[in-house]
Amino acid sequence: MNENLAGKRILIVGGARGIGADLARRTGQSGADVVVAARSGPEVRIDVTDETTIARAAASLGGFDHVVSTASAHHDVPVPDLEHDKIQAAFAAKVVGPLLLAKHFAPRMPAGGSFLFFSGIVGWKPKPGTVVKGTANAALAALVTHLAVELAPLRVNAIAPGITDSGAWDRLPDDRRRALYDGAAAASLAGRVGALEDVADTALWLLGAGGVTGETVHVDGGARHR
Repeated sequence: MNENLAGKRILIVGGARGIGADLARRTGQSGADVVVAARSGPEVRIDVTDETTIARAAASLGGFDHVVSTASAHHDVPVPDLEHDKIQAAFAAKVVGPLLLAKHFAPRMPAGGSFLFFSGIVGWKPKPGTVVKGTANAALAALVTHLAVELAPLRVNAIAPGITDSGAWDRLPDDRRRALYDGAAAASLAGRVGALEDVADTALWLLGAGGVTGETVHVDGGARHR
């Protein structure tokens, strides 16, 4: 629970599943009025790669105290296999999308409001096949600092999770998913894979932390240090 969120109006873009869905549930339990948006609903349609949907939603929904986006698009391939359109899609979701959300929602937000975006550990811990994701995540961290300065007194922050048991890896066969989690736990200073609660607890704190802005908070169990 976060009493600072009681009665606040929160928009969560990408809140239909995974980290976004868990955050929608937790903020609702804290007494917030939560609106969930995604490319295909369920309540509101926002495709962060399509400015028209963002502008339409901002005009129809009115003001929010906090705007959260977990949107992403992946293109995890070796450099020789990179495709121009998929590179653009990844940056559109992770970098351009947050810019457009700020463009259309910031003018409707109160001075104590905030934006919260999601980066990821690969922005600080490169590995083969993730050059697009890593660069986009690092770019988002830079974007947060710039937006925090320009949009002040609105606050702008990001969370950079490590490998998290959020449902995002459920598409993998059981043996591959277990190997992924075991490897992530071994690479973590905390000695375990991330949990949804780790990310949600951090998000709830950031949404209510009136003195924190321009920051990317790492929730990776210290894995980026190894």
